Amino acid sequence: MPDIKAIQNELRASKMDGWLFYDFHHRDPIASRVLGLAAGMATRRWFYLIPARGEPRKLVHRIESAMLNSLPGEKILYAGKEELRKGLAKLLGRGKKLAMQYSPDNKIPYLSMVDAGTVELVRSFKKTVVTSAELVQKFEACWSPDQLQTHLQAGRVMDGIMQQAFGQAGAYVRQRKPLSEYALQQWIVEQFRCNLLVAEDAPIVAVGPNSGDPHYAPMAGSSRPIQAGDFLLIDMWAKTRAPGSVYYDITWTGYLGDKVPEKYVKIFDVAKEARDRAVAFVQDAVKQGRRIQGWQVDKAARDVIRKAGYGKYFVHRTGHSIGVEVHGNGANMDGLETLDDRSIMPHTCFSIEPGIYLPEFGVRTEVDVYVADRQARVTGTIQNEIIPILA
Repeated sequence: MPDIKAIQNELRASKMDGWLFYDFHHRDPIASRVLGLAAGMATRRWFYLIPARGEPRKLVHRIESAMLNSLPGEKILYAGKEELRKGLAKLLGRGKKLAMQYSPDNKIPYLSMVDAGTVELVRSFKKTVVTSAELVQKFEACWSPDQLQTHLQAGRVMDGIMQQAFGQAGAYVRQRKPLSEYALQQWIVEQFRCNLLVAEDAPIVAVGPNSGDPHYAPMAGSSRPIQAGDFLLIDMWAKTRAPGSVYYDITWTGYLGDKVPEKYVKIFDVAKEARDRAVAFVQDAVKQGRRIQGWQVDKAARDVIRKAGYGKYFVHRTGHSIGVEVHGNGANMDGLETLDDRSIMPHTCFSIEPGIYLPEFGVRTEVDVYVADRQARVTGTIQNEIIPILA
Protein backbone atom coordinates (compact mmCIF):
# COMPACT_ATOMS: atom_id res chain seq x y z
CA MET A 1 0.00 0.00 0.00
CA PRO A 2 1.33 3.47 -0.80
CA ASP A 3 2.26 5.90 1.94
CA ILE A 4 -0.76 8.16 1.48
CA LYS A 5 0.34 10.72 4.06
CA ALA A 6 3.81 11.06 2.51
CA ILE A 7 2.29 11.52 -0.94
CA GLN A 8 -0.12 14.14 0.39
CA ASN A 9 2.72 16.02 2.07
CA GLU A 10 4.59 16.08 -1.22
CA LEU A 11 1.50 17.21 -3.12
CA ARG A 12 1.00 20.13 -0.77
CA ALA A 13 4.69 21.06 -0.93
CA SER A 14 4.45 21.01 -4.75
CA LYS A 15 1.21 23.04 -4.72
CA MET A 16 -0.76 20.28 -6.44
CA ASP A 17 -4.34 19.34 -5.57
CA GLY A 18 -3.97 15.63 -6.19
CA TRP A 19 -2.27 12.72 -7.92
CA LEU A 20 -4.67 11.04 -10.32
CA PHE A 21 -3.89 7.45 -11.33
CA TYR A 22 -5.54 5.83 -14.32
CA ASP A 23 -5.12 2.48 -16.01
CA PHE A 24 -6.62 0.25 -18.65
CA HIS A 25 -5.28 -3.21 -19.54
CA HIS A 26 -2.14 -2.63 -17.41
CA ARG A 27 -0.86 0.15 -19.65
CA ASP A 28 0.64 2.05 -16.70
CA PRO A 29 3.10 -0.12 -14.74
CA ILE A 30 4.14 2.96 -12.77
CA ALA A 31 0.64 3.21 -11.28
CA SER A 32 0.69 -0.46 -10.32
CA ARG A 33 4.04 -0.15 -8.55
CA VAL A 34 3.31 3.10 -6.73
CA LEU A 35 -0.06 1.79 -5.55
CA GLY A 36 1.23 -1.71 -4.80
CA LEU A 37 -1.35 -3.43 -6.99
CA ALA A 38 -1.14 -7.15 -7.65
CA ALA A 39 -1.28 -8.48 -11.18
CA GLY A 40 -4.76 -9.50 -12.26
CA MET A 41 -7.55 -8.95 -14.72
CA ALA A 42 -7.95 -5.30 -15.70
CA THR A 43 -10.22 -5.13 -18.72
CA ARG A 44 -12.00 -1.91 -17.72
CA ARG A 45 -10.83 1.61 -16.94
CA TRP A 46 -10.19 2.61 -13.35
CA PHE A 47 -9.18 5.86 -11.65
CA TYR A 48 -7.69 6.50 -8.22
CA LEU A 49 -7.23 9.97 -6.76
CA ILE A 50 -4.95 10.80 -3.85
CA PRO A 51 -5.96 14.37 -2.95
CA ALA A 52 -3.60 16.78 -1.25
CA ARG A 53 -6.02 16.77 1.67
CA GLY A 54 -8.70 14.31 2.69
CA GLU A 55 -9.47 10.69 1.86
CA PRO A 56 -8.58 9.08 -1.49
CA ARG A 57 -11.36 8.13 -3.90
CA LYS A 58 -11.57 5.33 -6.48
CA LEU A 59 -13.69 4.79 -9.58
CA VAL A 60 -14.04 1.20 -10.83
CA HIS A 61 -16.28 -0.72 -13.21
CA ARG A 62 -19.09 -2.80 -11.74
CA ILE A 63 -17.78 -6.04 -13.29
CA GLU A 64 -14.36 -5.42 -11.70
CA SER A 65 -15.57 -3.74 -8.54
CA ALA A 66 -12.85 -5.34 -6.38
CA MET A 67 -10.06 -3.94 -8.56
CA LEU A 68 -8.81 -1.39 -6.00
CA ASN A 69 -9.99 -3.04 -2.78
CA SER A 70 -6.43 -3.05 -1.43
CA LEU A 71 -6.44 0.75 -1.40
CA PRO A 72 -8.18 3.05 1.07
CA GLY A 73 -10.89 5.49 0.13
CA GLU A 74 -14.47 5.84 -1.04
CA LYS A 75 -15.46 3.55 -3.91
CA ILE A 76 -17.51 4.89 -6.83
CA LEU A 77 -18.97 2.36 -9.29
CA TYR A 78 -19.86 2.78 -12.95
CA ALA A 79 -20.97 0.66 -15.88
CA GLY A 80 -22.06 2.83 -18.82
CA LYS A 81 -20.29 5.79 -20.34
CA GLU A 82 -22.67 8.32 -18.78
CA GLU A 83 -22.14 6.77 -15.36
CA LEU A 84 -18.37 6.87 -15.94
CA ARG A 85 -18.47 10.59 -16.61
CA LYS A 86 -20.71 11.25 -13.62
CA GLY A 87 -18.49 9.12 -11.39
CA LEU A 88 -15.34 10.82 -12.63
CA ALA A 89 -16.81 14.24 -11.83
CA LYS A 90 -17.46 13.07 -8.27
CA LEU A 91 -14.00 11.52 -7.95
CA LEU A 92 -12.17 14.62 -9.20
CA GLY A 93 -13.98 16.92 -6.81
CA ARG A 94 -12.97 20.56 -6.47
CA GLY A 95 -9.22 20.23 -6.94
CA LYS A 96 -7.91 22.02 -10.02
CA LYS A 97 -4.26 20.99 -10.47
CA LEU A 98 -3.81 17.24 -10.85
CA ALA A 99 -0.65 15.25 -11.52
CA MET A 100 -0.82 12.32 -13.92
CA GLN A 101 1.65 10.04 -15.69
CA TYR A 102 1.83 12.57 -18.50
CA SER A 103 4.72 14.48 -20.04
CA PRO A 104 4.09 17.76 -21.91
CA ASP A 105 5.24 17.43 -25.55
CA ASN A 106 6.36 13.88 -24.67
CA LYS A 107 9.42 15.48 -23.09
CA ILE A 108 10.06 12.47 -20.83
CA PRO A 109 8.71 9.42 -22.72
CA TYR A 110 9.05 7.20 -19.64
CA LEU A 111 6.29 9.27 -18.00
CA SER A 112 3.91 9.27 -20.98
CA MET A 113 1.65 6.47 -19.74
CA VAL A 114 -1.73 8.21 -19.89
CA ASP A 115 -3.15 8.50 -23.41
CA ALA A 116 -4.03 11.87 -24.91
CA GLY A 117 -7.75 11.11 -24.91
CA THR A 118 -7.82 10.48 -21.17
CA VAL A 119 -5.94 13.73 -20.54
CA GLU A 120 -8.55 15.48 -22.70
CA LEU A 121 -11.30 13.82 -20.67
CA VAL A 122 -9.87 15.06 -17.37
CA ARG A 123 -9.37 18.55 -18.80
CA SER A 124 -13.02 18.61 -19.87
CA PHE A 125 -13.84 18.91 -16.16
CA LYS A 126 -11.89 22.20 -16.04
CA LYS A 127 -8.87 20.52 -14.47
CA THR A 128 -5.23 21.34 -15.16
CA VAL A 129 -3.16 18.21 -15.80
CA VAL A 130 0.53 18.44 -14.89
CA THR A 131 3.32 15.88 -15.00
CA SER A 132 3.88 13.49 -12.11
CA ALA A 133 7.59 13.22 -13.00
CA GLU A 134 9.02 14.31 -9.64
CA LEU A 135 6.37 12.37 -7.71
CA VAL A 136 7.25 9.20 -9.62
CA GLN A 137 10.91 9.75 -8.82
CA LYS A 138 10.21 10.08 -5.13
CA PHE A 139 7.68 7.28 -4.74
CA GLU A 140 8.75 4.76 -7.41
CA ALA A 141 12.37 5.37 -8.43
CA CYS A 142 13.86 5.75 -4.94
CA TRP A 143 15.34 2.54 -3.57
CA SER A 144 14.79 0.96 -0.18
CA PRO A 145 17.84 -0.33 1.76
CA ASP A 146 16.86 -3.87 0.76
CA GLN A 147 16.77 -2.93 -2.91
CA LEU A 148 20.25 -1.43 -2.67
CA GLN A 149 21.47 -4.72 -1.26
CA THR A 150 20.00 -6.66 -4.20
CA HIS A 151 21.86 -4.31 -6.55
CA LEU A 152 25.16 -4.81 -4.74
CA GLN A 153 24.63 -8.57 -4.60
CA ALA A 154 24.00 -8.75 -8.34
CA GLY A 155 27.00 -6.50 -8.93
CA ARG A 156 29.42 -8.72 -7.05
CA VAL A 157 28.37 -11.71 -9.15
CA MET A 158 28.30 -9.82 -12.45
CA ASP A 159 31.70 -8.23 -11.98
CA GLY A 160 33.03 -11.77 -11.75
CA ILE A 161 31.07 -12.98 -14.78
CA MET A 162 32.41 -10.05 -16.82
CA GLN A 163 36.02 -11.03 -16.12
CA GLN A 164 35.23 -14.68 -16.78
CA ALA A 165 33.64 -13.77 -20.12
CA PHE A 166 36.82 -12.08 -21.32
CA GLY A 167 38.75 -15.09 -20.03
CA GLN A 168 36.44 -17.41 -21.96
CA ALA A 169 37.04 -15.45 -25.17
CA GLY A 170 40.79 -15.55 -24.59
CA ALA A 171 40.81 -19.29 -23.94
CA TYR A 172 38.98 -20.06 -27.18
CA VAL A 173 41.26 -17.82 -29.23
CA ARG A 174 44.40 -19.31 -27.70
CA GLN A 175 43.17 -22.81 -28.48
CA ARG A 176 42.05 -21.72 -31.95
CA LYS A 177 38.56 -22.97 -31.25
CA PRO A 178 35.59 -21.22 -32.90
CA LEU A 179 33.63 -18.81 -30.72
CA SER A 180 31.01 -16.39 -32.04
CA GLU A 181 29.54 -13.29 -30.44
CA TYR A 182 26.29 -15.20 -30.04
CA ALA A 183 27.98 -18.19 -28.39
CA LEU A 184 29.71 -15.96 -25.84
CA GLN A 185 26.45 -14.12 -25.22
CA GLN A 186 24.69 -17.40 -24.51
CA TRP A 187 27.54 -18.47 -22.21
CA ILE A 188 26.91 -15.30 -20.18
CA VAL A 189 23.17 -16.01 -20.12
CA GLU A 190 23.94 -19.46 -18.70
CA GLN A 191 26.14 -17.91 -16.00
CA PHE A 192 23.22 -15.66 -15.07
CA ARG A 193 20.96 -18.71 -14.77
CA CYS A 194 23.46 -20.62 -12.65
CA ASN A 195 23.84 -17.63 -10.33
CA LEU A 196 20.07 -17.04 -10.04
CA LEU A 197 20.14 -13.76 -11.95
CA VAL A 198 17.46 -12.63 -14.40
CA ALA A 199 17.44 -10.04 -17.18
CA GLU A 200 14.90 -8.52 -19.56
CA ASP A 201 17.17 -9.19 -22.55
CA ALA A 202 20.39 -11.00 -23.35
CA PRO A 203 23.68 -9.06 -23.03
CA ILE A 204 25.45 -7.28 -25.86
CA VAL A 205 28.58 -9.02 -27.14
CA ALA A 206 30.11 -7.17 -30.08
CA VAL A 207 33.44 -7.30 -31.91
CA GLY A 208 34.96 -4.95 -34.46
CA PRO A 209 32.43 -2.86 -36.43
CA ASN A 210 29.57 -4.36 -34.45
CA SER A 211 30.85 -2.62 -31.32
CA GLY A 212 30.12 0.63 -33.15
CA ASP A 213 26.40 -0.18 -33.02
CA PRO A 214 25.33 0.83 -29.48
CA HIS A 215 22.45 -1.66 -29.25
CA TYR A 216 23.83 -4.41 -31.46
CA ALA A 217 22.21 -7.80 -30.82
CA PRO A 218 24.12 -10.91 -31.95
CA MET A 219 21.96 -13.51 -33.68
CA ALA A 220 22.54 -17.25 -33.84
CA GLY A 221 22.96 -17.42 -37.60
CA SER A 222 24.73 -14.16 -38.35
CA SER A 223 27.03 -13.09 -35.52
CA ARG A 224 30.74 -12.52 -36.11
CA PRO A 225 33.46 -14.91 -34.95
CA ILE A 226 35.68 -13.69 -32.12
CA GLN A 227 39.28 -13.82 -33.30
CA ALA A 228 42.78 -12.67 -32.40
CA GLY A 229 43.18 -8.95 -33.02
CA ASP A 230 39.51 -8.18 -32.39
CA PHE A 231 38.19 -5.38 -30.21
CA LEU A 232 35.47 -6.81 -27.93
CA LEU A 233 32.68 -4.93 -26.12
CA ILE A 234 30.42 -6.59 -23.53
CA ASP A 235 27.39 -4.85 -22.02
CA MET A 236 25.44 -6.85 -19.41
CA TRP A 237 22.56 -6.11 -17.06
CA ALA A 238 20.74 -8.36 -14.60
CA LYS A 239 19.19 -8.53 -11.14
CA THR A 240 18.55 -11.12 -8.46
CA ARG A 241 15.29 -13.03 -8.24
CA ALA A 242 14.30 -11.42 -4.94
CA PRO A 243 10.95 -9.57 -5.02
CA GLY A 244 11.52 -5.89 -5.77
CA SER A 245 15.14 -6.42 -6.78
CA VAL A 246 16.84 -3.78 -8.94
CA TYR A 247 19.30 -4.01 -11.81
CA TYR A 248 23.07 -3.78 -12.08
CA ASP A 249 24.26 -2.63 -15.53
CA ILE A 250 27.87 -2.39 -16.79
CA THR A 251 29.87 -2.24 -20.03
CA TRP A 252 33.53 -3.24 -20.42
CA THR A 253 35.88 -3.58 -23.39
CA GLY A 254 38.84 -5.80 -24.20
CA TYR A 255 41.29 -6.55 -26.99
CA LEU A 256 42.16 -10.04 -28.23
CA GLY A 257 45.91 -9.58 -28.04
CA ASP A 258 48.70 -9.05 -25.54
CA LYS A 259 48.99 -5.29 -26.12
CA VAL A 260 46.14 -2.91 -26.90
CA PRO A 261 46.78 -0.81 -30.06
CA GLU A 262 46.95 2.95 -29.58
CA LYS A 263 43.90 3.62 -31.78
CA TYR A 264 41.71 1.84 -29.22
CA VAL A 265 43.47 3.32 -26.19
CA LYS A 266 43.02 6.85 -27.54
CA ILE A 267 39.24 6.53 -27.88
CA PHE A 268 38.83 4.65 -24.61
CA ASP A 269 40.73 7.34 -22.73
CA VAL A 270 38.38 10.04 -24.04
CA ALA A 271 35.31 8.02 -23.03
CA LYS A 272 36.87 7.25 -19.66
CA GLU A 273 37.57 10.93 -19.00
CA ALA A 274 33.97 11.78 -19.92
CA ARG A 275 32.71 9.07 -17.56
CA ASP A 276 34.92 10.21 -14.70
CA ARG A 277 34.01 13.87 -15.26
CA ALA A 278 30.30 13.06 -15.01
CA VAL A 279 30.78 10.91 -11.90
CA ALA A 280 32.84 13.64 -10.21
CA PHE A 281 30.22 16.24 -11.11
CA VAL A 282 27.54 14.20 -9.35
CA GLN A 283 29.72 13.40 -6.35
CA ASP A 284 30.73 17.03 -5.81
CA ALA A 285 27.13 18.25 -6.08
CA VAL A 286 25.78 15.67 -3.66
CA LYS A 287 28.56 16.32 -1.15
CA GLN A 288 27.88 20.06 -1.29
CA GLY A 289 24.10 19.62 -1.09
CA ARG A 290 23.73 21.31 -4.47
CA ARG A 291 20.70 20.43 -6.58
CA ILE A 292 21.50 19.18 -10.09
CA GLN A 293 19.42 17.86 -12.96
CA GLY A 294 19.91 14.97 -15.34
CA TRP A 295 20.79 17.09 -18.38
CA GLN A 296 23.65 18.73 -16.46
CA VAL A 297 25.29 15.36 -15.85
CA ASP A 298 24.98 14.60 -19.55
CA LYS A 299 26.62 17.93 -20.36
CA ALA A 300 29.58 17.20 -18.07
CA ALA A 301 30.36 14.04 -20.04
CA ARG A 302 29.41 15.32 -23.49
CA ASP A 303 31.59 18.42 -23.21
CA VAL A 304 34.67 16.20 -22.81
CA ILE A 305 33.87 14.18 -25.92
CA ARG A 306 33.00 17.26 -27.97
CA LYS A 307 36.22 18.98 -26.96
CA ALA A 308 38.17 15.92 -28.11
CA GLY A 309 36.49 16.19 -31.52
CA TYR A 310 34.19 13.16 -31.28
CA GLY A 311 30.89 14.83 -30.41
CA LYS A 312 29.04 13.55 -33.48
CA TYR A 313 30.02 10.00 -32.57
CA PHE A 314 28.36 10.16 -29.13
CA VAL A 315 24.83 9.39 -30.27
CA HIS A 316 22.93 8.63 -27.07
CA ARG A 317 22.33 10.02 -23.59
CA THR A 318 25.05 9.67 -20.96
CA GLY A 319 23.00 7.49 -18.65
CA HIS A 320 19.63 6.15 -17.57
CA SER A 321 17.76 5.61 -14.35
CA ILE A 322 18.01 2.10 -12.91
CA GLY A 323 15.25 0.35 -10.99
CA VAL A 324 13.19 -2.83 -11.06
CA GLU A 325 13.47 -2.37 -14.82
CA VAL A 326 16.94 -1.79 -16.24
CA HIS A 327 15.72 1.50 -17.70
CA GLY A 328 13.99 2.94 -14.67
CA ASN A 329 11.61 5.84 -14.15
CA GLY A 330 13.87 8.31 -12.37
CA ALA A 331 15.97 11.06 -13.89
CA ASN A 332 18.03 10.13 -16.94
CA MET A 333 21.39 11.75 -17.62
CA ASP A 334 20.13 13.23 -20.84
CA GLY A 335 20.52 16.52 -22.63
CA LEU A 336 20.59 15.01 -26.13
CA GLU A 337 17.60 12.76 -26.74
CA THR A 338 15.50 14.77 -24.28
CA LEU A 339 16.20 17.64 -21.91
CA ASP A 340 15.75 15.82 -18.62
CA ASP A 341 15.28 18.54 -16.04
CA ARG A 342 14.33 16.19 -13.21
CA SER A 343 16.44 16.56 -10.09
CA ILE A 344 18.92 13.90 -9.00
CA MET A 345 17.30 12.56 -5.82
CA PRO A 346 18.79 10.71 -2.84
CA HIS A 347 18.30 6.93 -2.87
CA THR A 348 18.22 6.71 -6.67
CA CYS A 349 20.65 5.01 -9.03
CA PHE A 350 21.61 5.59 -12.65
CA SER A 351 24.20 4.58 -15.19
CA ILE A 352 27.00 6.75 -16.51
CA GLU A 353 27.94 5.31 -19.91
CA PRO A 354 29.46 7.66 -22.47
CA GLY A 355 30.35 6.10 -25.79
CA ILE A 356 32.16 6.94 -29.02
CA TYR A 357 31.01 4.92 -32.05
CA LEU A 358 33.25 4.92 -35.11
CA PRO A 359 32.73 2.87 -38.31
CA GLU A 360 35.58 0.50 -37.42
CA PHE A 361 34.77 0.04 -33.73
CA GLY A 362 32.95 1.64 -30.82
CA VAL A 363 33.84 2.22 -27.18
CA ARG A 364 31.48 2.51 -24.23
CA THR A 365 32.45 2.47 -20.57
CA GLU A 366 29.60 2.08 -18.09
CA VAL A 367 29.29 2.27 -14.32
CA ASP A 368 26.34 2.62 -11.96
CA VAL A 369 26.12 5.54 -9.51
CA TYR A 370 24.05 5.35 -6.32
CA VAL A 371 23.13 8.60 -4.59
CA ALA A 372 22.86 8.49 -0.80
CA ASP A 373 21.87 11.43 1.41
CA ARG A 374 25.22 13.21 1.33
CA GLN A 375 27.40 11.14 -0.98
CA ALA A 376 27.31 9.42 -4.36
CA ARG A 377 29.36 6.36 -5.23
CA VAL A 378 30.08 3.99 -8.06
CA THR A 379 28.66 0.69 -6.89
CA GLY A 380 30.98 -1.73 -8.67
CA THR A 381 34.40 -2.22 -10.21
CA ILE A 382 35.57 0.60 -12.49
CA GLN A 383 37.42 -0.16 -15.74
CA ASN A 384 40.40 2.14 -16.19
CA GLU A 385 42.04 0.52 -19.22
CA ILE A 386 41.08 -1.82 -22.02
CA ILE A 387 41.75 -5.43 -21.04
CA PRO A 388 44.59 -7.03 -23.06
CA ILE A 389 42.85 -10.40 -23.10
CA LEU A 390 45.80 -12.48 -24.34
CA ALA A 391 48.44 -10.89 -22.09
